[in-house]
Amino acid sequence: MAKKYNLLVVDDEVSLRTLLESELSEAEEFAVDCAADGGEAINRIQGKIYDVILLDVRMPRVSGIEVLKFVQEYSPSTQVIILTNYADIKTAIQTIKLGAYDFLAKPYDIEEIFNTIHRALERRALSIDNKLMRSELTRKAGANELIGQSPAFLKLVESATRFAESESFVLIQGASGTGKELIAGLIHRRSTRNNRPFVAVNCASIPDALLESELFGHEKGAFTNAFQTKQGLVEVANGGTLFLDEVGDISPAIQPKLLRFLETGEFRRVGGTNLLTVDVRVVSASNKDLRDEVTAGRFREDLLYRLNVVSLRMPSLRDRPEDIPVLASYFLERKAKSKNVKRLSPGALELLQMHTWPGNVRELEHVIEGAILLSSGDVIEEHDLAMYFQRGDRPSAPPPAASAQAIPPAQAVTLDDLERQHIENTLKAFKNNRARTAEALGISKKTLYLKLKRYGMGEQG
Repeated sequence: MAKKYNLLVVDDEVSLRTLLESELSEAEEFAVDCAADGGEAINRIQGKIYDVILLDVRMPRVSGIEVLKFVQEYSPSTQVIILTNYADIKTAIQTIKLGAYDFLAKPYDIEEIFNTIHRALERRALSIDNKLMRSELTRKAGANELIGQSPAFLKLVESATRFAESESFVLIQGASGTGKELIAGLIHRRSTRNNRPFVAVNCASIPDALLESELFGHEKGAFTNAFQTKQGLVEVANGGTLFLDEVGDISPAIQPKLLRFLETGEFRRVGGTNLLTVDVRVVSASNKDLRDEVTAGRFREDLLYRLNVVSLRMPSLRDRPEDIPVLASYFLERKAKSKNVKRLSPGALELLQMHTWPGNVRELEHVIEGAILLSSGDVIEEHDLAMYFQRGDRPSAPPPAASAQAIPPAQAVTLDDLERQHIENTLKAFKNNRARTAEALGISKKTLYLKLKRYGMGEQG
């Protein structure tokens, strides 16, 4: 069964409140709470994340307008539907300007209420999707499909599908570039939470000082430049799946707070005192051996046990060579700039299969992308791949039989010459994009900068 949406009905009239609770609770998709006045509503909102609130405007002591303003600041992704009567239509229209989704006039038509709630949920989902999209723009784009037919890959997918059916936390371990996030996405899609958000957090890319705020949010005024309340990603993921990528890079200062959240589902925003509760399933991943990190004192043992209820190990690409042809074919089609998809010559495919692929599937993707740019015809030949591989990756050739075929000393090529040419070709392949060039070369942008300066190529890019 899919995860239920949390609704809050706020109305000081007992009969109407009871009627709405009864009607809405009959739908299996909703979990319904009630509040008899604005003060009680604010207390409930401070302790639980609601998807939609049905809010009466006229209530004693704390009005619906005050509750709406509180929701807009405290839980801006929550959608508010105003309940009013015809005499208060003007006030209801004003609430739309304050951020309410819609209003319903008494007496209520139950079908209209259901339709309005569903539209409000769609709006909330779009709002969350926009937040996640903006977040994803900072993440590196890569393959978005699981491609493979090797026994090791098929066994991995079968295990991930089986784990998806439970609510257990899953730890995915494997080298960078093996597709850990794709497997996490598969677990989410095959789970009962597939109608709710999948939120990915790259723990290695967020500075320690910001990670707690990114995960748990912060209150207005919590620190310099905190001009408004911010919901954390655990709130955005409520009801769905939270994917903690490179969890082994979380600092010791944040680990105890993460452990408490994992054990209880409770957290406090930075600078806040209210205890909030969400319901998320956590899937985590690391390219480090977390047991070694525990031994070294860099990772809490109890946190590892909490994350590692069940685990998956991603096979390296060199351990699934049968998948290289299908992956290469997929990337050739995906990276094609026109309707004419290039293909690999037998020799080029053999070269790909002989490579050890330290960067795994991600490296193969970049090699194919570069080869498409370098090749002049419809077929990618061996020489179009030559810049990417060391001599040890090529088929061994017999030594030259005569000195006449050997390179004369005056024409000898140094390692520096080879490296310079390799960097130059890669820069051209990626149109002088230094970030992508460094990634394809397997070095940092700083190292690439130093090499360009060393070889007098600093003006490029």
